[in-house]
Amino acid sequence: MLIQRTIQSHLVRLAGQYPVITVIGPRQSGKSTLAKMAFPNKPYVTLEKLSLREFAITDPVGFLNTHARDGAILDEIQRAPGLLSEIQVRVDAKPELRGAYILTGSHQFILMESVTQSLAGRTAILKLLPFSLAERATFSEGDLPHQLFKGFYPRIIADNLDPVEALSFYVTTYVERDVREIMAIKDLSLFSRFLRLCAGRTGQILNASSLASDAGINHNTARSWLSLLEASFIITLLQPHHNNLNKRLIKAPKLYFWDVGLACHLLGIEKAEQVPSHPLVGALFETFVVTELMKQRLNQVRDPKLYFWRDNAGHEVDLLHETAAGITPIEVKSGATIQSDSWKGIDYYRRLNPQASPGIVVYGGEEDQERSNGLRILGFRHMDGLLG
Repeated sequence: MLIQRTIQSHLVRLAGQYPVITVIGPRQSGKSTLAKMAFPNKPYVTLEKLSLREFAITDPVGFLNTHARDGAILDEIQRAPGLLSEIQVRVDAKPELRGAYILTGSHQFILMESVTQSLAGRTAILKLLPFSLAERATFSEGDLPHQLFKGFYPRIIADNLDPVEALSFYVTTYVERDVREIMAIKDLSLFSRFLRLCAGRTGQILNASSLASDAGINHNTARSWLSLLEASFIITLLQPHHNNLNKRLIKAPKLYFWDVGLACHLLGIEKAEQVPSHPLVGALFETFVVTELMKQRLNQVRDPKLYFWRDNAGHEVDLLHETAAGITPIEVKSGATIQSDSWKGIDYYRRLNPQASPGIVVYGGEEDQERSNGLRILGFRHMDGLLG
């Protein structure tokens, strides 16, 4: 079953304002389906097809004349970046063009380098991640362990695929094809080990030196591989919030997998029933909440403006959402019940920054509460629209 993605209305709106729309995101996040649903009358051309890719690379003018004279959906455009210069020529020759070319890609560094060189000011850029909580709710939701275990990749949810099998195929394709093509890594088994070690660090402050040591690689290689994982939307790095409240703040980012189901798979979890007793259940729940809130912002074509806060004494707030109206502290608790110390991090932070809002606690239960001081407590199912 196909559903309309939250971002689709913004995609159509922006196509009325820009000659080119670029949609980036991980493999199997639904970019091609989104483009086809939003623009059903546009020709669709995938550069995954070898013959078309060779044509596009060797003769971009002839390729566009043949397949996209009046515009088209060009899927996996990073495989033929030379097309972008010719697209630039065409849109510059017709300033009145709007929504002519819909480009998709799954490797943001390769694609964005080419886009910023050739199409600066000519394209809107949207990020499409796996399903949000609201999008997933169209299908059978399941309890919290099942949601964490299965993750949010659209096809796994929509087709009710076995996540152990589907994510195994996903990882194999990613490592053996994408990684090999993007970066000349000689030992793919070593990279696979590195990927699993990263999963064991989801929701944690990144210590690249420790990660490199555990993986048996040098620090520079670890940094390079982390950049690769970030560029291909496997992980995201949440930056710390810096202010003048405390000079002794943690400066390293926190690592999160964009899909909690993929993190579960890489941790060796094979059944939803194994999630609640897993040592990293708290980190997995935090991964789910943090990426959900990021998706809510990105689906509205907005910068997430999400950070974490932690000082060297161990005081921390899982998330700070910064807007023109001020800062909202957000705590994440995986338990199904709320404890009296569930918002102690928020209380400490607000003593340092009284202008911050009373804050929000997102937890693994179902009931919502609003405390007398304005603090909101939300069950995990009720995050929809929190930052959207």
